[in-house]
Amino acid sequence: MTENHLNEPVCAVDFAFRKIGGKYKGRILWYVSKHEVLRFGELKRCMDDITTKMLTQTLRELESDELLQRKVYHEVPPKVEYTNTSKSLIPFIKQLREWGVSQMEKENIPIREHEQ
Repeated sequence: MTENHLNEPVCAVDFAFRKIGGKYKGRILWYVSKHEVLRFGELKRCMDDITTKMLTQTLRELESDELLQRKVYHEVPPKVEYTNTSKSLIPFIKQLREWGVSQMEKENIPIREHEQ
């Protein structure tokens, strides 16, 4: 098997999770969809457990995969806004969130205020 085939998704589920999987992508898509438009700083405040470097990298990946749109305003100070271009994913992320809430309640894990 060639190296190219090793990097290809093995099925549609694998493909989907490569696009939205990971620690932060689903949360970013969820937060942006809840607010229609989010600036970088607003998104960073929603996700206090992510470094600036990782947030930047993850946003670039989501933009590259056409799941988010990035709009840059050429002004001082610089302004960048992100909008969701993957609205069809949001119902699935909502279902995952509901499942997560249910499991957290069963395990008595508090839900953060900005997630309610």
